[in-house]
Parts: sequence; structure tokens; C-alpha cells
Amino acid sequence: MKRPRHSQSAHNSKSPSTLRLIGGKWRGRKLNFPAVEGLRPTGDRIRETLFNWLMADLPGARCLDAFSGSGALGLEALSRGAQAATLVEMNPVAARQLQDNLKLLQCEQAEVINDSCLNWLARAPENAFDVVFLDPPFQQNLWHETIALLDQRQWLKPEAAIYIETPRKLALEVPQSWQLHREKHAGDVSYRLYYRQQPD
Repeated sequence: MKRPRHSQSAHNSKSPSTLRLIGGKWRGRKLNFPAVEGLRPTGDRIRETLFNWLMADLPGARCLDAFSGSGALGLEALSRGAQAATLVEMNPVAARQLQDNLKLLQCEQAEVINDSCLNWLARAPENAFDVVFLDPPFQQNLWHETIALLDQRQWLKPEAAIYIETPRKLALEVPQSWQLHREKHAGDVSYRLYYRQQPD
């Protein structure tokens, strides 16, 4: 679920807000997301940079949008050629809107999981993922618990790509097998792309 980043205030209106997909087959499509307190999509500039980094990894990929919120990252991945996406969102209103947006896009390659991400990741995986988007609510400090479950429960394919957004000042710890590929900052936010390395 995406949360306020800088000095911008959270949405106070009860009316839906809109998200614009910026690339791929659904480029320019606008989708609603609910005015759930604190929910905010990853911005266009960061998304454009991220998906330039991931361009070669998306065709045919299975993706996990771990704290989906508006679905900005998972839907953008599908628009740009990902084969399938799992969108995990705990808020029931946001999860219903994700379902509605998938119907609007006539997308059958995605599933919405209305559950706590930590609870869902604690189970045994049926399939591993090629690409994971990890942008939890900043104030809940869920990065390290989520990273541990992804790595230890074998949710990741051997050379998976893992994208992580954090506060700029957060000292992020990741498994030794995750190698940092790219890192940038936008205001108070850091965003990084890691690749999981196969053991020698």
C-alpha cells in the first residue's frame, strides 16, 4: 500500500482518485483507486525509471506486488508484458477496487489477494516469482520481516528481481544473495532494484 512520501498530505476526500498507466498496452489508461487514508501510488517519474530498469525482465515474468494499494506497480508490469501478477492488499476497499480495475482492463492474468502480506507470505508457495515489488506502508516498518519471508520461504526464482522503496534514511538489510543493481533517490524516498544471485 502506497503512503505519503514528502510533505504532501494524504487524500482527505471520500471520492476516488485516479491512476494513469504510463507504458505498454494500457498506456494512458486511467483507473480509479479509493481514498483510503494514506494510500498513494508510486509516482510517474519513479515508475518510469523503475520500468526502464526492468524492461528486459518483464516479458513472460510472474510478478508479485506485495503491498499493492492502487495496483500501480503490478498493473504497470502487466501492461508492459508480464505474464501474470499477484496483487496482495490488506484493505478490503482497495482490494475490491483492484478487482474492478482488472475487469475494466479485461485482464485475466492477475489475482487479488485480500490479506496481510506477512500472513500470506508465511505459507508455502505454489510458485516462485521472477519480479517482486516491495513498497509497504512506511510507518509500519515491514521491510525486514517481508524480505526474510520472501527469501526463506522460497518465493523467489534463482535470479529474481526485487524492487524496494524505503525512506531515504532507512538502513536496509538484505540477504547476501541479493545484489544491488540500481539505486536512486526522490526527495525523502530511496528506491532500489536488486537481483538474487544463484549460489556458486
